[in-house]
Amino acid sequence: MAKLIKIHLLTGANLGDRFGTLLEANRLIEEKIGHIEKTSSFYETEAWGNVDQPAYLNQALEVATALPPGAILSAIFEIEEHLGRVRRSKWESRPIDIDILFYEDKILNTKDLTIPHRHLHRRNFVLVPMLEIAPDKLHPVLKKTIEELYDQTEDTLDVMLIEPLTTETPAG
Repeated sequence: MAKLIKIHLLTGANLGDRFGTLLEANRLIEEKIGHIEKTSSFYETEAWGNVDQPAYLNQALEVATALPPGAILSAIFEIEEHLGRVRRSKWESRPIDIDILFYEDKILNTKDLTIPHRHLHRRNFVLVPMLEIAPDKLHPVLKKTIEELYDQTEDTLDVMLIEPLTTETPAG
């Protein structure tokens, strides 16, 4: 059996049924990438980069996988396409976005993929959900934990905890 690697992903959506899309993304990640071991709560944040668009809903995931980074990226592109993403421009509104934040402690910098994610330490919408599931995760380049990175970030965007609406009725 192949050795399982612990990776961290961030999912985000700002178009359509954001909750439903993120839940479906989780199902497809389980199917195509690996077992989701931890999920953060859902968080809503103003758009970063191009701010003239709807707010994003984000969730951080810890996933156990046997796949190498390139295969994970390919699976992410398949999932995003399946969920309606069409890549046109940077920082555009989208029904789904899935980023690889960490691949254990691997450092990778290729034309197609940079791990750890090059902007994660500058974005509250990444750091806050990661604080919930992996506050002691050490950034292999910056040599700081997620908690230390959050304490030192200059990002001023608010990240709000959001509870998904449910149509279930309580058992009585």
